[in-house]
Amino acid sequence: MRAQGITIVTGATVEAVEKHGETYRAVLSKAEAVTAERVMFAIGRRANIAGLGLEAAGVALSAVGNEIAVDGYSRSSVAHIYAVGDVTNRVNLTPVAIREGHAVADTLFANTPTPIDHADIATAVFSQPEVGTVGLSEAQACATLANVDIYKATFRPMKATLSGRDTRVLMKLVVDADTDRVMGCHIVGDAAAEIIQAVAIAIKMKATKADFDATMALHPSAAEELVTMREPSARHRSPPA
Repeated sequence: MRAQGITIVTGATVEAVEKHGETYRAVLSKAEAVTAERVMFAIGRRANIAGLGLEAAGVALSAVGNEIAVDGYSRSSVAHIYAVGDVTNRVNLTPVAIREGHAVADTLFANTPTPIDHADIATAVFSQPEVGTVGLSEAQACATLANVDIYKATFRPMKATLSGRDTRVLMKLVVDADTDRVMGCHIVGDAAAEIIQAVAIAIKMKATKADFDATMALHPSAAEELVTMREPSARHRSPPA
């Protein structure tokens, strides 16, 4: 992206947006400013629960008060009232809300109590390049696991070599060194979203690094890097007790 003339600023938030004639000036927390024709800034959102009469019904809200508090079965503080989706502010994604709704239907009408597991949900950012991720990040793994191995690889797609573009794909696996289980996968590059959806199945099934290594590579593809990484690029070890 930088090679294409795009300036990337990290570790900063937008503190103010000022209109100057036909342009806008975005003031950043790093005491910098960006002038542009348009500014698109994601500020988050609040659950649209005002006016529903939740207080009168006795439905408890979260400690923050921005969403409906529910248990693992999506049941609110009132036993016969359930809530799913963004109003619960768990994982605000459409497929997650659909799955939560299915689980409630199974619990109530199929006599099959079904809790929702919000772990290892694949997500993507449809930017250019795409970003796909599932499971633990390197920082999260180091904070929760005693010993962590990190595997990384970059791949230049065949179409990039033919076109002469310096476009690459980054692959990263986060592995619990004690159990060999793959705890996370992160991809930046073309088709990252498509690849991460398939990898999410393996991670949900608790696949190990040995399982990945035993899988034949599909050449030439970016995804083959996921099954050909042999040596860790980083090892994080907790000091002995």
